Amino acid sequence: MVRRAKKPRRLTVGTDTYLWSVRHAHGPVTRDAAGAFVRVGEDACRETLALRPLGRAGGLRIEFRNGPGRLVPDGWLPSGTVGTDLDALLNLHEPGTVRALLDEALADGWDPDHPRVAFVDGWTLFDGARTRRSAGAAG
Repeated sequence: MVRRAKKPRRLTVGTDTYLWSVRHAHGPVTRDAAGAFVRVGEDACRETLALRPLGRAGGLRIEFRNGPGRLVPDGWLPSGTVGTDLDALLNLHEPGTVRALLDEALADGWDPDHPRVAFVDGWTLFDGARTRRSAGAAG
């Protein structure tokens, strides 16, 4: 059965359930000297993992923006793939990756009971999440 891409998925951690989804967005567009449309700045592409504790008001937005040494889907990488090089990637569509990023955010002090949405630079969680994914695959 095929799932709807825009419908949030569920992740259960202990007694808590989170709804999560992945989105891709682009920064502003301008014209270059030749008149061609181009995206400007490091905001050109970004991938966002959104988590919300079921039944609670707050949430977490983990955003991965492209830039030097930071890869996000841009037509070459598959949807949801972020990384620092082709040998260091995470797939945000995998529940294990979502769990690893959630665990990193919780360890970093994110409070799922806070009533407001928290915004986090995903690159600050990236290495820890990769380590957690590697440890999970080995064990």
